[in-house]
Amino acid sequence: MEAANQSDGPVIQVEGLSSHYGGKEVLRDVSFSVTREEIFVIMGASGSGKTTLMRQLIGLSQPAQGSVTLLGNDLTKITKSELFEVRKHIGVAFQGGALINSMSVIENVELPLNQNTTLDPSTIRIMSRMKLDMMSLRDAENFMPTQLSGGMLKRAGLARAVIMDPNVLFFDEPSAGLDPVTSAELDELILGLRNALGMTVVVVTHELESALKIADRIMLISDGQILALGTVDDITHSKDPEVQAMLQRRVRDRVPVGEEYLDHLTEDEL
Repeated sequence: MEAANQSDGPVIQVEGLSSHYGGKEVLRDVSFSVTREEIFVIMGASGSGKTTLMRQLIGLSQPAQGSVTLLGNDLTKITKSELFEVRKHIGVAFQGGALINSMSVIENVELPLNQNTTLDPSTIRIMSRMKLDMMSLRDAENFMPTQLSGGMLKRAGLARAVIMDPNVLFFDEPSAGLDPVTSAELDELILGLRNALGMTVVVVTHELESALKIADRIMLISDGQILALGTVDDITHSKDPEVQAMLQRRVRDRVPVGEEYLDHLTEDEL
């Protein structure tokens, strides 16, 4: 296994990735790379394949074809123990925070350090408080997850995701369920973390305003394929009608009618 903090080459390299779920092709021949300290945003409508892609980027599932190289390690070839070591260098902030309800906020944040290091408890507590300070949650360290608002849950989950200063942070739908002000604050926090910790950030979102604010590059996925990939300026000025339909939230699919609709309903029976 290559060193997880290797300094040359892309941080993430995806080549010819295809994936199936329940007999349906979810991703088809997807290839892209993510560079060091880049904020890379993946966007797409529900069912476009972006969540499946995220799972494969962190090694939670294997593709049908192709490869995913994370921090110099091909996730389709390494062993479970090697994958465990790679994961020590990444952080994942889940959509709902995914905190353990029986543990306080600071206990949740401390968990990765307790499980993966031999640091003494006082050092772990200091490091955890530093991350909570970054999230403006220092006064909430003894709260239980059920006492937190949606925005606080997101920030607490983010504190836990970055407690080990990962090389790469994956963030699933950071703005989902948040009011505009809280969402904007979280965007600023993501930008600040990238600048302060020098990490690469991969964000899966459907929030266009957030994506345009934080992204260095945006990848649009449609029906399991890359529709567009480029800088914010590239995407917003694209002449592709499907890209513009997605950006302007226009209806993308027509409803089948007549015999075509009957064929659609009975396709699994043929």
